[in-house]
Parts: sequence; C-alpha cells; structure tokens
Amino acid sequence: MFPRGALGLMLVLATGSCARSEIAKAGLSPDGSVAIAADVSPGGIFQVSVRHHGTPLISPSPAGILLADRPFGALVETARDAVVPAPGCTGERITAREKIQGGRRVILETSACDDGAAFRLIVPARPGAGTWRVTGESTRFVTARNDACLGVRHAKFFNSHEGDYRPVRLRTLKHDDLYDLPLTCGTGHGGETYALTESNIEHYSAAYLTGTAAGDGVSVRLTPRPDDDRLAVVLPAGKPITTPWRIVMIADRPERLVENRMVQRLAAPSRIADTTWITPGKAAWGWWSGLLAPDVPDAGHNMATYRRYIDFAGRMGLRYYVIDQGWAATPSGKGQPADVLTPAKGIDVPALAEYARQRGVRIWLWTDWKSLDGRMDAVLARWQGWGVAGMKVDFIYRQDQAVVGFYHRLLATSAQHRILINMHAAFVPRGLETTYPNFLTQEGAMGNEYNRWSRKVTAGYDVRAAYTRATIGPMDYTPGGFRNVTPAAFSPQAPAPEVMTTRAHQLALFVLYPSPLTSLADAPVAYRTSDGRWAPGVTFLREVPTTWDETRGIAGAMGEWIAVARRKGRRWYLGVITDSRARTVSLPLDFLRDGRWKVRAWLDGDKPTAIDGRKGEIGANGRLGVPISANGGAALIFERR
Repeated sequence: MFPRGALGLMLVLATGSCARSEIAKAGLSPDGSVAIAADVSPGGIFQVSVRHHGTPLISPSPAGILLADRPFGALVETARDAVVPAPGCTGERITAREKIQGGRRVILETSACDDGAAFRLIVPARPGAGTWRVTGESTRFVTARNDACLGVRHAKFFNSHEGDYRPVRLRTLKHDDLYDLPLTCGTGHGGETYALTESNIEHYSAAYLTGTAAGDGVSVRLTPRPDDDRLAVVLPAGKPITTPWRIVMIADRPERLVENRMVQRLAAPSRIADTTWITPGKAAWGWWSGLLAPDVPDAGHNMATYRRYIDFAGRMGLRYYVIDQGWAATPSGKGQPADVLTPAKGIDVPALAEYARQRGVRIWLWTDWKSLDGRMDAVLARWQGWGVAGMKVDFIYRQDQAVVGFYHRLLATSAQHRILINMHAAFVPRGLETTYPNFLTQEGAMGNEYNRWSRKVTAGYDVRAAYTRATIGPMDYTPGGFRNVTPAAFSPQAPAPEVMTTRAHQLALFVLYPSPLTSLADAPVAYRTSDGRWAPGVTFLREVPTTWDETRGIAGAMGEWIAVARRKGRRWYLGVITDSRARTVSLPLDFLRDGRWKVRAWLDGDKPTAIDGRKGEIGANGRLGVPISANGGAALIFERR
C-alpha cells in the first residue's frame, strides 16, 4: 500500500507522460512528412518551427501580438491540449500566461497537415469594458537559407493587389517592403517548395510580408486602419483577438502547390445552410473587348448590345452574362459613384433578366463597392427582385480591418438574397469562399484586362501566376483572348485588345487558373470565323468546366513552364503553358491511373491564332510529348476508352 502523497505523485507523472505522447503526435502530420513544433522560449515568447521530411524548413520563429496600451510581458506555458484544427490535420493548443500576478492568457494553436503547417494566436476575451488596440505582430518566418522566391511587391497599403510575381531572393527583402500573399519560395533541396499565406480572417486586418531587420526571413505586417495608421485592429475587450492562420504550404515539387487546399481547409466552415441555388459556370463579358458587336447599330451600353451578348452566351452554352460598368445611372459630379438602384436611361434590367432566362442564361451586374455603402440590403433586395444572379463588386483597393468586415457583411447579406459575388480590385483569397460558398471568384490578380493598356501580361507572367496566386484560391483572370499576336506585333489597344500569347495558351488558362465563375474575355465576334463558324478552340471553351473533383500538378519548372491536370467526373482536362521560350515537354500520365484513354488536343499551330487539333489514344502508364511554341501552350481532354 502506497502513502497518499506518493500515489498523488505517480498520477501526476503518468498524466504528464501521456500528454507528451499526444503532443508529439499533434505536431506531426498524418503521413509524418510535416512537423510543427511550438513552445515558449526562455525569453518568454511563443516560437514556432516547421520541418519537412525531417529537415528544417522554418527555423524557430517568434509569434506574438503587439498591443498599444499594455504590451504582453514574458510568458510561461500553462497547458497543452491536442486538437484537430481541420480534417486530415493534427494540432495542439498551447496556453500561456504572463508571468506577472494576474497575467493575461495567450493561446497558440498549431496545425500539421500532409501539405503544410499553420499556426494562429488567440487572446481570450476579458470581462468588463475596454478595448483591444493592436498595433501589429511580432510574428516572423525565419530561415537560414537565402531562398529563391516569387512575390508581388507593392509600394503602399492602398492598392489593387494586381502585380507580377517577380523573382526575389528572401534575404534581399527590405524591412519596409510590402509583399502580397502568397510568397512562394524554393529551398534548393530538390524540388521542395513552400508558400507563405493566411486563412480564416475575421475582425482582423489582412497581412503583407516584409523583410526582417536581421535579414533572416520575413515578417508579418498588418494593414493599418485608415482612421489611425498607428493601429491595425480595434476590438471590444469582450471579444477575443483571433489572428488568421499563418500558413506554410509545402510541396515536394513546385507544380504540386496547385493541389494544396490548406487555405480552404483552415477557413471557417460554410455559414450558408442551403447552397442548392449556388451554381458555378462560364460567362460572356463585354467590358474587355469594348462591347464590340458589329451587327448592332451604335453598339455600347444599350439593350440591343446587351441582348447580343446574351444571345452569344445562350448559343455557347454559357450560364451567365456579366454586365459591367455603364448600366447604372450616373449622378452629376466627378468621382460620384453610380446609382445602382437606378438603371441608366434606356436600360431595363428586369427585361434583360427575363430575356436571358428564356435562353438559359442569367445576368450579373457591376457595382462600385462604395455604391453599397449604407444601403447594402436595399441594393441586394432590389437586384434580387430584378432577377439578377450575381454582383461584381469593384474598386475596393483595401484590406484593412474595416474592409474585412465589409466582406463578411456583404457575403452574408448577399446569401440571404441569393446573390452570387465576384470581388474586384480586391485582396487575395483567404478562405472566405469556403465560409460563404456564394463567393464564386475574385480578382486580386493581374488579368487579361491589362492588355488594354500595358505590356505586363506576358506568357512569363502567366506561368509565374500559376505557381503563386493560382495556388491559394479563385482567380478571376478572364482568359479566352482570341486576338493572339506575337509580343513583337503587340500593342496595347481598346476596343478589340490583343494578347501576347497563343490561342492554345489562352485555352490552357481555363484549366490552370481556378475560378468557379470564369468570364470569357473576348467579344462574340472573336469566337466566330469570317464565314460564321465557331473559331478554332471554341469547342474546348464550351466543354471545359469551372469546378473540379480532383487536381494534380504533373510537371513543370518554377517560373518557366507548368502542366496541371484537373478531373471533372470521368474526364481529365490538362493545361500546359510556357514562357517566352519554345519547348517540347514530356508529361507523365500516371494521373490517369489505368486503362486506355481517348485524347483530344488543342496544340499551337503555325501562328498565334492557329490551333493544331489532334486526336488519338493513349495508355495511362506512359508519357506524352507535347510541343509548345514560344508564349504558347496546349489544352487536352482525356476520356476513358
């Protein structure tokens, strides 16, 4: 028989041993390839490190929230619990408290998934009146390597989040740089690649990445509030502070980042109970081409032109027509937003909605986000009554705490009115499409529109975007430019803009860039030949879906070329693009798994507008050689024999 004190000691030791075993599992992904370790450092701050296949990827890095009024003092760990942060991931919840008497609690949650690691900070609510005032974070991602990365640098916080993901070395990032998400980097260890981003943002400010003062990695920089740039987040003390998940997406090969779903898995689950009314699809769109309609007298913002685009959508089998800026009444006064409760003279929106419905098409309408200010519910109710399917919300240019709140209010309110949403000049995806499935797509990317006024949207940019922006969520690039010319022959113009990539390259983008709402860039006339037949490549546009059951990044070289295969039902669709260099690529076909497959291919022809159509049969275990022209690509469809 043991003395009571000895038995008590044994129980404590046994409990501690069990907890350590659970914690070890919590920090390791299900397949054991990714490990995240977190603790409180001897100096009293949270620190996090990440290993991939047993090798350090992110060295011990600080994680903390900076408060304006009373900064956190040194912490001491008080508890650890294993948690399941998302399906297919393991994690732990580490609670710490300031060492001082009555010290405040801070919680660090971690997530280890087979395709990456993540963490977030939580400061529990405190009773009574008062306010949390957050100035920023001390969170960093430290690495001993000078990794080769692709990133978009912005000059100021207020921007459209559109830019080129240019090559940059990690240690050359300056402390005052503003790099948008994601920052995608190769470690130099084989094809090992990671991307830094965030997910599940609410009641908080969106982040940029900057260089560190020590030059040893990157820091998290919160977007300041427009009313007081000394602060990033202001909350009642009765609410907890919860940062977004800070995510390290990881892949053994750079092209496999397209398969990563960490942003979506770590997002808050859907808040829309009935999603049966939410229907993805392709759309006709007139803004890019300048509403070209040669067979319509005085084509432009009028009923006849809109009907012409609706007719085109119906004949192409497109689900939607997006009516862009110009349909609404415009008050006098420079800089005044349109009156989106009142159509412009001569425009009858309910009549257009009915005309479209009779042809199996529904319409979307454009609005400046400021036009919704203070009357969001009234506008959405009016549009719902008109029979409008979706709202394209433009000119946001911000990602501060107030605008994050605007997103949540708009997405929740639009769901109540069964209105689909597309955000433009918007911050990059942070998982909100999971929380609100009516959020079909968003910009936060430099798309085909830039061909109207610049030479920025090159084939090389398209490749770099596939390794970066396209890996984190829906991307409204608006592919399908059918006025294809060489870069030497290109000149920015509008209407009837051109693209500096081949037609096959443009087709491939429908597979490479995810977007449940995908607007075809060009005018109806561009998709017909001079004798009225469908132009080469239209068959692929009509068949390619906008949502997928499975995605595989199958081959590529980061920033040079990429091949992605996506499955819908029993069909596989493959898109491959290259930069300015012609090449013949060898594509593994193991994604087909087994059997014989019929293949249809849309390959580069002898000029940018030409398509070399091929048909054949192939086995699932071989490789396929695909020739690609400079600035070119290929699109293929595989069907089981």
